[in-house]
Amino acid sequence: NDDDDEDGDSEKATNTEAQNNTLDDKNIVDGAKNNERRETTPQRKRKRDFPRINDILREEKLKKKPQEKVTPSLAPEEASKYVAIDCEMVGVGSSGKQSALARVSIVDYHGTVLLDNFVKVLEKVTDYRTFVSGVRAADVRSHDAMDFFDCRKTVGDILRDKILVGHSLRNDLKALMWDHPRKDVRDTARYKPFMRVAPRGGRMKPRKLRDLAKERCGMEIQVEGKPHDSVDDARAAMELYKSVRVQWEKDIMSKNKSQGL
Repeated sequence: NDDDDEDGDSEKATNTEAQNNTLDDKNIVDGAKNNERRETTPQRKRKRDFPRINDILREEKLKKKPQEKVTPSLAPEEASKYVAIDCEMVGVGSSGKQSALARVSIVDYHGTVLLDNFVKVLEKVTDYRTFVSGVRAADVRSHDAMDFFDCRKTVGDILRDKILVGHSLRNDLKALMWDHPRKDVRDTARYKPFMRVAPRGGRMKPRKLRDLAKERCGMEIQVEGKPHDSVDDARAAMELYKSVRVQWEKDIMSKNKSQGL
């Protein structure tokens, strides 16, 4: 009986080993078939990711967006030295091409309004230029409009011993019949980094306040189809100056030093 058991166990082991060999052979055959299938099946090309047109346009828009610049803060005493002015004119004379003061606006370093008044015009107005100036006949004829000479005195009191900021200040000062010390004038229309080279002749030409304010400060002023606002324009000139104040003042100091002033 013991011999019979040993023969039975031997036979079972042989059968099990045969089964295992058969499975191994099957796995090898299956693996070979799979490899053959991979070789004969064409590989699908990986789809490339291209940027969407909307994403490209969004990136370009962000590039063109004016970057916010950190303006160095000033101590209150130092900031009080600066004021900005802008005036609105009306036309006088037979053709209306001569300019006369009709509104004056002055703001401080932080944009707070120090003065904003319509002014009684000394001469007969032949063109109110309302589409640009925003001035109407009722504005300069009202009881609230300042007498020209009272206005001039008030403006003089505000500007005395101040650094005056503005854009094309020569026009404003001429209308006010006011002469401000040249060393205390900061005209953003005459600051060379803000100017452009004329196509012909290569001379430096002033740029529009509207364009500079948008480009340098991100400010929207003098919107197409709407009249100008002298308060907005004075604030824009001040912000424009503040964006380059440190460098501008360094340039003046360097120039004065080279001239022995």
